[in-house]
Amino acid sequence: MSILGRIVRVLAGVAVIMTVTACAATFRNHGYVPPEDELSLIAVGVDTKDTVATSIGKPGTAGLLTGSGWYYVQSRFRHYAYRAPQEIEREVLAISFDDEGVVENVERFGLEDGRVIVLSRRVTDSNIKGVTFLRQLFGSFGRINAADLL
Repeated sequence: MSILGRIVRVLAGVAVIMTVTACAATFRNHGYVPPEDELSLIAVGVDTKDTVATSIGKPGTAGLLTGSGWYYVQSRFRHYAYRAPQEIEREVLAISFDDEGVVENVERFGLEDGRVIVLSRRVTDSNIKGVTFLRQLFGSFGRINAADLL
């Protein structure tokens, strides 16, 4: 077999390997939820915010309106080739506190418990509806100020 034939075979093999690995899904993990053994250290009605912070750590998110809850969120995303990432797993651990800062409730939620909520919707209407490309292009010719060019 000639050298050129070997090079072509090697390049073809590399191309096949790159094609196969490019099509494999990759996974990314975001956030943190304490494991069950650490969570068992928390006693409802006994522990406070300080003892919870000491035993399992402070969360990345807390209740914004009343400050009564701590939320630990962990998500797993699948990235597949050129497609947008897809969330395949989500776990939310909610620890709520009463007015004195004592643990009132501990709840777990999954992806199936969630729903999409639009937090803010800002839409800018285009002011060029019904205007053709040529009208946009030629419409700017008379708007040039010669004094600005100097």
